[in-house]
Amino acid sequence: MIGELINANIRDSVTELARSFREAQPFRHVAIDNFLAPEFCRAICEQFPEFLDAHALNENGTVGLKATREKVRTLGQAYKDMDDLVRSADFLQLIGKITGIDDLRYDPYYFGGGTHENREGQDLDPHIDFNYHPVTSQHRRLNLIIYLNDHWEDAWGGSLQLHRDPYKERGEDEIVTLTPLMNRCVIFETTECSWHGFERIDLPASQKHRSRKSFAIYYYTETRPEQETGDEHSTVYVERHLPDRFQPGVELSQQDVEEIKRLLNRRDQHLKRLYRDIRKLTGALHARRNGAGDIEVPADNPESGSADLQSSLLTIQALRHRINEFEMSTSWRITRPLRAFKRMLSRQA
Repeated sequence: MIGELINANIRDSVTELARSFREAQPFRHVAIDNFLAPEFCRAICEQFPEFLDAHALNENGTVGLKATREKVRTLGQAYKDMDDLVRSADFLQLIGKITGIDDLRYDPYYFGGGTHENREGQDLDPHIDFNYHPVTSQHRRLNLIIYLNDHWEDAWGGSLQLHRDPYKERGEDEIVTLTPLMNRCVIFETTECSWHGFERIDLPASQKHRSRKSFAIYYYTETRPEQETGDEHSTVYVERHLPDRFQPGVELSQQDVEEIKRLLNRRDQHLKRLYRDIRKLTGALHARRNGAGDIEVPADNPESGSADLQSSLLTIQALRHRINEFEMSTSWRITRPLRAFKRMLSRQA
């Protein structure tokens, strides 16, 4: 199957691709053009799903500008073939040779993956991805994205940007830009510093019919090197800096005002989610504390209490630490969302 669905030259180029991946900056990645066999790529594009509001709900529960489909096998025969390809042993071995990461695991849930379509006005703030699978708890190791746009220009926004440090001003940050061209496959490692995103899509009048389309699959491993392992977290975003044109004395245009309003609104939405999560965590802490209060602590040796007590105290300590993290967070960074707490509490139960 692999020989029929991907470019025959890729296997012959593994050594070169592996070197490119290993030496890439600002973190390990590789872009492979003409990745899929031409006829297969054409079939994938023809069966790409239409943009439906039901698949475009954002984090606030409203219809946004990005539609995703995770149940790819329902999209047509081409996507059944794609799913068979990306889970096959031969393909996993090939990607492992290119990246130097052995024993890769396919994600049958396509959590965060599948087809992605981004419309005019959509952007993606620089971020690092969640680092553990929410169901299997496997380590997230690689993002593999195949772009499906017959024409694209960096000036339109939407091009993938890899950042050294997005907290720095744009002129101080090292940024590599990868145009989302047809049949270009980008593979990059998922670590605590693999910052990536794309700028707001702003199409010229003659190109308003276009959207940014791609297929994504994320790979995992059961273990990873200790020096690469971080505390469990969900996606961590960094709000974009004001554009360089905002300087002292500049006269704001209507477009400038709208952009400032948009940036402030996004920050407000992040703050709302932040405080909502704090309330949930505080409630969980209160409930756990009350449960611990029902357990008798031996006066002569508190450490000899029951396992339930020790579990409760450790959980309370962890919750307090996480709540403090939320309260000390800056308004432009979202850290440690609720999902990790739910899993932690379920393990303690």
